[in-house]
Amino acid sequence: MPGPMMRRGAKKEKFDAKSFKKILVYCKPYLPAIIISLICAVVGSITTIIGPTKIEDLINIILEGIISSIDMQAFVRMAVTLLVIYITGAVFNYAQQFIMANVTQKTSKNLRTDIDEKINRLPLKYFDTTTKGDILSRVTNDVDTIAQTLGSSVANVISAIVLFVGVIIMMFTTNWILSLVTIGVSLFGFLFMALILKHSQKYFYKVQAYVGDLNGHIEEAYTNYQVVKSYNAVDNECKKFEQHNKNLYSVAWKGQFLSSMMQPIMAFVGNLSFVLIFAVGVAIALNGGQGVTLGTLSAFVIYANLFTQPLTTIAQSMTSIQQASAAGKRVFEMLDADELDDESNKTKQLTDIKGKVEFKNVKFGYNPETVVIKDFSASIKPGQKVAIVGPTGAGKTTIVNLLMRFYETDAGDILIDGTSIKDIKRENVHDLFDMILQDTWLFTGTVRENLVYNKQGIKDSQLDEVCAAVGLTHFVETLPNGYDTVLSDVSSLSEGQKQQLTIARAMIKNSPLLILDEATSNVDTRTEQVIQNAMDKLTKGRTSFIIAHRLSTIKNADIIFVLRDGDIVESGNHEQLLKKNGFYAELYNSQFAFVG
Repeated sequence: MPGPMMRRGAKKEKFDAKSFKKILVYCKPYLPAIIISLICAVVGSITTIIGPTKIEDLINIILEGIISSIDMQAFVRMAVTLLVIYITGAVFNYAQQFIMANVTQKTSKNLRTDIDEKINRLPLKYFDTTTKGDILSRVTNDVDTIAQTLGSSVANVISAIVLFVGVIIMMFTTNWILSLVTIGVSLFGFLFMALILKHSQKYFYKVQAYVGDLNGHIEEAYTNYQVVKSYNAVDNECKKFEQHNKNLYSVAWKGQFLSSMMQPIMAFVGNLSFVLIFAVGVAIALNGGQGVTLGTLSAFVIYANLFTQPLTTIAQSMTSIQQASAAGKRVFEMLDADELDDESNKTKQLTDIKGKVEFKNVKFGYNPETVVIKDFSASIKPGQKVAIVGPTGAGKTTIVNLLMRFYETDAGDILIDGTSIKDIKRENVHDLFDMILQDTWLFTGTVRENLVYNKQGIKDSQLDEVCAAVGLTHFVETLPNGYDTVLSDVSSLSEGQKQQLTIARAMIKNSPLLILDEATSNVDTRTEQVIQNAMDKLTKGRTSFIIAHRLSTIKNADIIFVLRDGDIVESGNHEQLLKKNGFYAELYNSQFAFVG
C-alpha cells in the first residue's frame, strides 16, 4: 500500500516549477561557469547550423566540376573550412559537457551537505513519522536524479533552442516553401509530444514516491530480519515487497513507455520530412524553380534532421526535468520541514551543577488528540537515584524525552538547579546527561572509537578502569588488537556485550546527570549483576533517572515514582511502597507470582 508520501504526491501531477526553481537556485554560486557552459553550447550549435551551408557549397562545386572540371583549390578550401567548423563545434561541446559535469557534482554535493545539516536541525517527531528508507531515498536516489538532469538536460535545452531558431532562419534563407513543409510536418510531431508530456508527469512523481516506500519497507524488513525469520513471516514480508514492487512497476513502465514514444514519433516525423522535401523540391525544380539544386536539397535534408533533433532533445530533456522536479519536490519537502527552534540567542550555560531537578505541572502529547503526560510534578534532590516505573504507555520514556528536550512540553516546565531547560541550548542539556538506552548503537570502527565517541584525550588507563567496572576486561583482552580491534561485524557481538560497550561509553562521558532506560533488559542475569554493580558506582553522587520493568533492579532507588496514565499515583522508596500495598505492590508482586 502506498505510504503517506505517496498519498500526498498523487495529487500533484503537473510540472512543479517551484521545486525546479529551487534546484536552479542551488546552481547560483556557479553562475559564471554555467554562463561559460551555455556560451560553449551556443557556439557549438552555431557551428552545427553553419555546417550544412558549407556542405551545400561543397556539393555544388562537385556538380559544377562534373560538367567541366572540379576546382580543386575551391574544393580543398571548402573542405578545410568545413573540417575547422566541425572540430570547433566538437571542442566547444566537450567544454560545455565538462563544465556542466563539474557544476552538477558540486551542486549535488551541496544538496547532500544541506540535507545532512538539516537532519541535525529536525525534531525527533520527524523521524518518528518518516521511515529511514524514505529519508535515505531522498538523500541518494532523489539527489542523483536531480544531478543527472542538471548534467545533461539544462544546457542541452539551451543549445537545442539556439539550434532550433538558427535552423529556422537558415531554412527560410535557403527556400521558404521547403521550410514551410518541414515546419508543418514537425509541428504535427510536436503536438503528439506535448500530449505525451501532459500525461507523463504524474507517473514520474509517483515513481519517486514509490521508490521511497519500497526503500522504507526494505530497510524495515532487513533491519529486523531475525524477527521476520523467527515468526516465519518471510512470505508475508515478501508479499508486502511484491505489492510495493508492483506499485513501482505499474507507474514506472507507464512513465517510461510514454517517454520512450517521443523518440520514434520524432524519428517518423524526420523521415516523413525527408520524403516530402525531395518530393516538393523535385516538383519545384521541374516547374522551373530557381535555386533548387541537389546541393540545396542535400542541405535541406540535413536542416530537416537538425530541425527535429532539437525538438527530440527538448522532449527528452523535459522528461528528465519532470523527473528532477518530482525528485526536487521530495528533497525540498525535507529541507523545508519545520525545524527545532533557533537557539542562537541563548547564552546561559549550565556547567558545574548540583543536580536538582524539578518537574512543574508538565503536560505533553505527541499529538493534540492524545495527551500522554497530564499534570506531572516532582522534585528530585541532588544525587538522588530516581526510579520511574509503571505499565506500558504510562509515559515513562516520554518523561525522559522531555527531560532531554527531544520534545518540548505543551505546558509546565522542567528546571535543573532552578534554571528552566527552555532557557539553555539543547546541546547544553544533552551535555548534562549520560543516557543509556535499551536499544544499543555501535558503529563500524575500533573498540576505542566506539568507547570514546565524540570525546577527546581519553587514555588507555581510563578505558581499562571503565571496562573493568562493566565487566569488559576479559572481552577486550581476547581481541586480537585490544582496543584497536575493528568491530567490522557488530552482529557477532552478543546483546550483553553491546550493552556493556554502550554503558562503558556513557561512563567515559561522565556527565553529572544519568538516564538509564531499560539499560539491562537485554543481558543475562549474571551480566546484569555485573552491570548493576557498575551502575551503583556510576550513579553514586549523581542524580539518576532509572526506567525499569524489572522492579527487582530498582530496590535501592532513593525514590520511586509510579506512573499511571501520565500521572504520579504513588511515590516513595521500595519498602514504603510495598507497605502501602497499592499499585506498585501489585506490579511488583505480579512479576514474582509464578516464582517458586
